[in-house]
Formats: sequence, structure tokens, C-alpha cells
Amino acid sequence: MMRTLIVTGASSGIGLETTKRLLECGHRVIGIARDFSRAEIHAQAFVSFSLDLADLSALPEAFAQLAKAHPEIDGLVCCAGQGRFGGIETFSAAQIQGLIDLNLTSPCLLVRALMPGLKKSKAADIVFLGSEAALVGGGQGAVYSATKFALRGFAQALRQECAKSAVRVTMINPGMVKTDFFEGLSFRPGSDETNYIEAEDVAEAIITALEMRRGTVIDEINLSPLKKVIVHRPPGDRRKAPLKPKLPKT
Repeated sequence: MMRTLIVTGASSGIGLETTKRLLECGHRVIGIARDFSRAEIHAQAFVSFSLDLADLSALPEAFAQLAKAHPEIDGLVCCAGQGRFGGIETFSAAQIQGLIDLNLTSPCLLVRALMPGLKKSKAADIVFLGSEAALVGGGQGAVYSATKFALRGFAQALRQECAKSAVRVTMINPGMVKTDFFEGLSFRPGSDETNYIEAEDVAEAIITALEMRRGTVIDEINLSPLKKVIVHRPPGDRRKAPLKPKLPKT
């Protein structure tokens, strides 16, 4: 059965791979991202929706229009997000607010806009891309971890709210994934294939949750590289991270 799903962060990384897999499975995808210029998606079943999810002032109206234009939407996969790491005292107020806006507030606003339609559906899914940082907080990642812990709590609460409907809620928590997420950061996973997760692996986990028998809900899936190896870059070997988070870098 063909479904219509929204994927945020659909222009790169995990969001792009998830979009491709959904299209391969015969579904229709509405992709949300700030810039699709580098995304290679050639399918009639794909609709791009350019939107900066860090711009909260524009989101309520844009999401309302999207829900009205596509009442057939029966699934949402939230992949957009960004990381920024360092001691809390090194963050500006704008940087803290930016991470919260993108990683937490924007998916909350999107769910709010879509929930009335999803609850009317005979079968609907919401999948959030979390992180291993949603399970255990670590040094230098206080703000990022806080957004992912909060998103995980949001997902758990939504499960209770949706208990009488056909809406399932799933959280995917990957460790370090080999994507552009690490651009501008002071570290990255090791180069051996056992040191990182592929974006395709996470996309496959998302597909598994979506294709599970309707009577069963996968609450969470935690993914880890076989061997956790972190490589620290010297300051001159990385690009400066922007003050305002950009999309999509999960």
C-alpha cells in the first residue's frame, strides 16, 4: 500500500537515504529541507518543500499550509538537526537557542500541525531521529544532549497521547553516523568501517519500524558502531561552525 510521508532533512545524510528507501518501497515522499540543490532525487513520487526549520516564525503557517494541502499524509520522519559541542560556557545565547529551535521546537511544531490528520488515519507513524546522546549525556555535549533527551521525552509522551488512535511513535537512536554532521566539528568517527554507522543503516532501521505489523510498535531502536573510535581534529583541519545552525546535518 502506497503511503505519503514527510521526511525532514531530506536533502542530505540520513534524511536523504531515508527518502530514497521510501521511494524504492513505492511510497510518496514530501521532503523538507532548506536547500535541495545538491540532493539527487529523481522520482515522480517525490515533492520537495524548501523551508528553513531554524526559522521558527515561519513554521506554524508553513506547516498549516502543508497539512491542508496534503490531508493524505500518514507518516512523518523527523531527521533534520545539527550538533554543536564544547563547554557550556563557550556557547552564546543565540547558539543555545538555535540548537533548541532546530532539534526540538521545529519537530514539536510539525507534529502539532499534522496530528489532527494523523489521528484520523487508519494507520499512521511518527519516527524521530534521536541519538546516543539521548540515552547518556557526555562531556562537551550538554546542549545537544539536552535537545535529544527532550525529544525522546516528547516521543514517549506522544505515545501516551496517541494510545487510542492508530498513530505509532518510534525513536531511532544512532551512535556516530558517517555523514556531513561532523563538518565544522572538532571530532569525527575513526576511518575503519567498524568505527561508524552508515546513513543507509539508519534508513533501514526506519523502514523496519514503518513496516512492522500494525499491531506492534517499535518504541526505540538503538544503533552503535561495532567499535567506538573518535578522532580529534586539530583546529586548522575543520571549518568554522556557523552561529546559526543550518539544515540538514543529522
